[in-house]
Amino acid sequence: MKKIGVFCASSDKMEHTYYDAAYSLGKWIGGSGFTLVYGGANCGLMESVARGTKEGGGTVYGVVPQKLVRSGRVSDCIDITFYCNDLSDRKQYLVDESDILIVLPGSVGTLDEAFCALAANTFGMHEKKVIFWNIDGFYDLLFQFLDTLEGRGVLNKPWSELLYKVNTLEEIKEICEK
Repeated sequence: MKKIGVFCASSDKMEHTYYDAAYSLGKWIGGSGFTLVYGGANCGLMESVARGTKEGGGTVYGVVPQKLVRSGRVSDCIDITFYCNDLSDRKQYLVDESDILIVLPGSVGTLDEAFCALAANTFGMHEKKVIFWNIDGFYDLLFQFLDTLEGRGVLNKPWSELLYKVNTLEEIKEICEK
């Protein structure tokens, strides 16, 4: 059984398209017999992907920092809870427990998690696939910046070898089912 880690926004202020996409991803994860590993919050895209996974019949691992517990922001969709002290612990656990990592739209925390996973891959600490779902061009500017880094000789290998850039759930399915 593959465990799919998802990094995504906890914001409740985004376009509905993103919540629908996160739910669809979760529904596919659950229906495919995979396990979701995610940050455990009951808001934003996090809750959408967890709810989709549960409704699809899947198992949900929530990696929950103590701050979420204290603020009452832990999702009811979680089957197995892993408590951690802070965001560094959370990131490490998400990467360690996941076989594949998917990055949905998100803010600073999502990018922090994604780039930590990419850096670990670059250093040879793991060889896990990191998939950026570029829903409605959300990450276009990020990819342009990566082109700039590559063009200036900062990257040791092309960024296209570090991550998968996808635009559809179908592309995610193809990568994950290999």
